[in-house]
Amino acid sequence: MIYYDKVSKVYPDKTVALDEVSFGVEPKEFVTIVGASGAGKTTLMRMLIGEEWPSAGAVFLESFNVHRLGKRDMTKLRRRIGTVFQDYRLIPNKTIYENIAFAMEASGKTDGEVASDVPRVLELVNLGHKIWNFPSELSGGERQRAAIARAIVTQPDIVIADEPTGNLDPANTYEIVRILQKINELGTTVLLTTHNKGVVDTVGGRIITMDKGKVIKDDREGKYIL
Repeated sequence: MIYYDKVSKVYPDKTVALDEVSFGVEPKEFVTIVGASGAGKTTLMRMLIGEEWPSAGAVFLESFNVHRLGKRDMTKLRRRIGTVFQDYRLIPNKTIYENIAFAMEASGKTDGEVASDVPRVLELVNLGHKIWNFPSELSGGERQRAAIARAIVTQPDIVIADEPTGNLDPANTYEIVRILQKINELGTTVLLTTHNKGVVDTVGGRIITMDKGKVIKDDREGKYIL
C-alpha cells in the first residue's frame, strides 16, 4: 500500500509543485497519473523514492514513513521500487547486458543470478537479440525497453514509469505501454505518469488527473480530461 497524506512541496523560489495531495495505491494496481507539464507528476514520483522531501504531509509505503527512514532502510526501500525515466539513464559505455547486470550487482545478486536473470528479463521485453549491444546501437524504443528490463530484473514490488514514452513514436509508445501492462499482470504495482492522451486511452483503468500541484480527479475508469 502506498499512501500520500496531504503532501505539499514548495520550492525556495515559492513555486508550488504539490498542494495537499492525498491518495492511496493498492498492491498490484496500475495507476496512471496524468497532467500537463508542470502539474507535479514527477515531483510526486520522486517523493516515493526519497529524492524529494515534502514541505508538509507524509508519504507512506505500507507502515513506513518514507522520509523518516534512515540511510540503510531507505536503501532497502529503493530496492523494492524499479524506476523508468523518459531519458533512459543507461550507462553508455556498458552493453545492455552489463547495464542490467550492474543494477543486479548493486542489489547484492550473485554472479549466477545475474547470468540467469539478465537474458530472461531481456526476452520479456523483446530484446534478447540485443543483449551485447551498446545503448548507442539501439533505437529510442529499444533503449526504453532496456531501461524497463533494468527496472524489473530485481523483481521489485513497484515500478515507477515517469513519462517513459515522451520521446517515442506511436508504435514504440504502444509497445512500452503493453510491456508495463504485462509487468502489472505478473503482480507488480505500476505507477505511470504521462501527458499523452493516447497512452491513457490504451491503458484505461484508474486515472489520477493533476493540475498545478493538485489532484483534481481520481477515477477508477477515467478519461484524460485536460
